[in-house]
Amino acid sequence: MSNPKAVVLLSGGMDSATCLAVALAEGYEAYPIAFRYGQRHAVELECAARVCAHFGLPADRLYVVDLTGAFRGSALTGDAPVPTGRPLGALAAHIPATYVPARNIVFLSLAAAYAEPLGARDIFIGVNAVDYSGYPDCRPEFISAFTAALNLGTQAGEERRCFRIHTPLVRLTKGQIVRLGQALGVPFHLTHSCYQGTVPACGVCDSCQLRLKGFREAGLEDPIPYHGVK
Repeated sequence: MSNPKAVVLLSGGMDSATCLAVALAEGYEAYPIAFRYGQRHAVELECAARVCAHFGLPADRLYVVDLTGAFRGSALTGDAPVPTGRPLGALAAHIPATYVPARNIVFLSLAAAYAEPLGARDIFIGVNAVDYSGYPDCRPEFISAFTAALNLGTQAGEERRCFRIHTPLVRLTKGQIVRLGQALGVPFHLTHSCYQGTVPACGVCDSCQLRLKGFREAGLEDPIPYHGVK
């Protein structure tokens, strides 16, 4: 009997790479999906391909959807500056300029559209609601509501082949995510999280700060290079 198929949202960052590793460890045949949406950190797509190769997935298994120009009103897709140097304790206090309007609604919809003809009922996404930047589409309440909507609006749901959205990282701290990824053999050196998209990473945007916090909490050194001192 073949392994069940799962579509895994893969950005090339540490969280999504760990999410892919979880899906593989749970015995799923993974079909990663990534998105080009005009993000300034598009280097993450190269990282996603490298992560797939590391886990032995076929070169053509990564499905990249081009949504260039579809998202506006975000510092990640426009000219507005990416916030830097914000105190870690204040990151989730309000929705930041790096919020991309309805991003996970769109991404999960397309993941479901990809999954349904594959016969895949399972979708994995590496959202986190503990150490995060205050995005409303990363919360468990959103995932629960979206799953219900998905199963009301698809043939799969109508035929009781209901979709399941897995969020294995949603209640973990960044330190716990790093430790989980290390245990599962995640190639953190092949991932990239910087919102600025620079190599070396900037070290001061929200994403870099949260990533570095995770490695500190896990008692490990982040293997990717950063500007300045970690």
